[in-house]
Amino acid sequence: MESSAKSSINRISASKLRLVANEIKGYSLPEAIDVLKQLPQKGARIVLKTLNSAGANAKYSNPDIIEESLFIKKIAVDQGPVLKRFHARARGRASRIKKRTSSITIILSDEN
Repeated sequence: MESSAKSSINRISASKLRLVANEIKGYSLPEAIDVLKQLPQKGARIVLKTLNSAGANAKYSNPDIIEESLFIKKIAVDQGPVLKRFHARARGRASRIKKRTSSITIILSDEN
């Protein structure tokens, strides 16, 4: 049985989130939660929140499931919409600031 959770328009770039997501790929649910709690990056808190949501979704769809048997089957981090802003520069010019966002998809499974 599979369960998933998605988190979209997170205010952090996808490349920073991928560094955290690659750390927990293939881990079981309790191990991944322990690893994410130890990481100092901002992205670890965002991935942890989404991972907890995926675990709760699995528990809701099948109340008899054992959390230790769940593992991360797939974790995908994609780029989201970009907020474009301008920053004032010298001589009346402007330069563009890109505030990047990202989305996370986590799929948990209990099958090998």
